[in-house]
Amino acid sequence: MPKILMYSTAVCPYCARAEQLLRAKGAGEIEKIRIDLDPARKDEMMQRTGRRTVPQIYIGDTHVGGFDDLAALDRAGKLDPLLAAS
Repeated sequence: MPKILMYSTAVCPYCARAEQLLRAKGAGEIEKIRIDLDPARKDEMMQRTGRRTVPQIYIGDTHVGGFDDLAALDRAGKLDPLLAAS
């Protein structure tokens, strides 16, 4: 399974929902970067993704986007193959 990285904050319900969906799909470790604790990482997130909101999720080298993007990928049947890639 590819590495999963998620930019998040402590009080983000969409971050929790994204993590629940990924765990339900069998995801192992999810590296979380808390941008509320480290403002420099927020700048990094905005430069990497062009977005200001959390969560911002990477599966391997693929920027998935936020929770809505992740859920849409799942509905389209494209999340499982992305998680299965190594």
